[in-house]
Amino acid sequence: MTCRLAIFDVTSGETRTVLTTEQLIEAPNWHPDGSRLIVNGDGKLYSVALDDPSLQPIDTGFAKALNNDHGISPDGKHLVISDNGETGSEIYTLPIGGGVPQRITENAPSYWHGWSPDGQTLAYTARRGDDSFEIYSTSVNGGPETRLTKGFEHTDGPDFTPDGEWIWFNGQAGGQMDLWRMRPDGSDLQKMTDDAAMNWFPHPSPDGNHILYIAYEPGVQGHPRDHDVELRIMPAQGGETRLLRAIFGGQGSLNVPCWAPDSRAFAYVEVLKDT
Repeated sequence: MTCRLAIFDVTSGETRTVLTTEQLIEAPNWHPDGSRLIVNGDGKLYSVALDDPSLQPIDTGFAKALNNDHGISPDGKHLVISDNGETGSEIYTLPIGGGVPQRITENAPSYWHGWSPDGQTLAYTARRGDDSFEIYSTSVNGGPETRLTKGFEHTDGPDFTPDGEWIWFNGQAGGQMDLWRMRPDGSDLQKMTDDAAMNWFPHPSPDGNHILYIAYEPGVQGHPRDHDVELRIMPAQGGETRLLRAIFGGQGSLNVPCWAPDSRAFAYVEVLKDT
């Protein structure tokens, strides 16, 4: 298996390879200063400088079973990670350069996906008891969590718009996975896609104009890896979607915020098929 970390230019439609590796890597984040990407692989976190790309390990202390739900604070000073502890995935923050993680969520499983633009709130998907996975939020300092959705068969991928007015996420109802948005308190729920595809992981662009997401073919359950998928884009206020690129990937391709700070490009991971 060969993983390709790549950058797609939304204006030109061109793709640039950052690096290829035989190691499984996933879920690129783009640092707010534009200089590097963050990816995970084999339970670890890596920094990839764009001017000299290589996988440089980031010290995450005792957290050594990271999944692909990680990100960077709006001010670029902290990381958020989801680590598979003894009771399941738990959310932690730590300095951007690495260090000792501070636990944020009190319950597991919890999978991080969004950081509010003011830096004060984390949004994530979590399952509590026998309920389905629903969207929750909590203070960046931890404490009580707030459940934002109810009644979905499954939810995932909450991500804030840059003005902080909306949280986008994917939610399944009646067996169909669509993109939705709601206010940060869970009000004003709106369905934003209505097609046959199984749509996952919406990411608002930093300029507030577009939503990037990944689409599986009809009937696919979950978000499997090693799958033919489409990277698609739509207007931030809803409307017609547009295919940007078809890739072989899925799980780990763009699970978390991956836009360049200037909104002109985004990073993703695909698997190169054997030829």
